[in-house]
Amino acid sequence: MQGSEEGATPDGAAGEDGVLVSRVRVIEGQPLVERAEAYRALQAELAQRLEQAPGEA
Repeated sequence: MQGSEEGATPDGAAGEDGVLVSRVRVIEGQPLVERAEAYRALQAELAQRLEQAPGEA
C-alpha cells in the first residue's frame, strides 16, 4: 500500500485512529487527576464500542 492508503479500511477506522491520537494528546496535557478521569472515560467508551461491534466471522 502507498501513503495515506496504508491502514485505511472501508469503515473509516483509519480516520478514527487520528481522532483517538488527538484525544490522547489532549488528555496527556491535563493535570494528573483530570488525566486519570479522562483515561477512565476513554477506556469505558472504547470498551462499549468494542462490545457493540459486530463479531468477526
